[in-house]
Amino acid sequence: MSLVELIAQADERGLAASGLACLDRCVPLLGGDDLVLRPLWASLADGSHWSAGLEKARGSLGAGEATGTGAGGRADEAEALARRMLDAAPVSQEAAEVRLWADACSVASLQIHRLLDPAADAAPSVDTRREGGTEGMSPLVAAELRRQVTVLELLAGHGAAGLRRALDVSTEGRRVLRAVVSRRARGLG
Repeated sequence: MSLVELIAQADERGLAASGLACLDRCVPLLGGDDLVLRPLWASLADGSHWSAGLEKARGSLGAGEATGTGAGGRADEAEALARRMLDAAPVSQEAAEVRLWADACSVASLQIHRLLDPAADAAPSVDTRREGGTEGMSPLVAAELRRQVTVLELLAGHGAAGLRRALDVSTEGRRVLRAVVSRRARGLG
């Protein structure tokens, strides 16, 4: 099943986890630490108020503010996409709002990985990847696509019990992106 199909079939919790996981993997671009989005993950697990965790995360990450890394070019574009994911996060977990956000986060996260991947991606856009086209995919984009699919499959197959594993998948992706960002900052990538 393609990523687009998985998003279309996901329930509210799966959609919220999908969008949150994309944002979580991109936190290194926003200057956040590894725990900044934990209250949002906890709210998905225990049903507590999403809005309080979102407000705290936005405050910690300086929603609407550039980090001022000054890396320029692709790095600035990647940061802007990550910032938009955070800024666009819905205050409520209503299906229509969360579906739009999860879909936008999916596109943005794949585009971020495409921008930061030193290898070229042969597809004309990330939409090709989301619809199942994998020929000539760059390694960083391929890994991000796998993570997005895995998160949605975990939530669809295990519900709330899949959240822990989804967080693990996101943590792994965050570490990878943090390494990529670090390499680029040192001029190695």
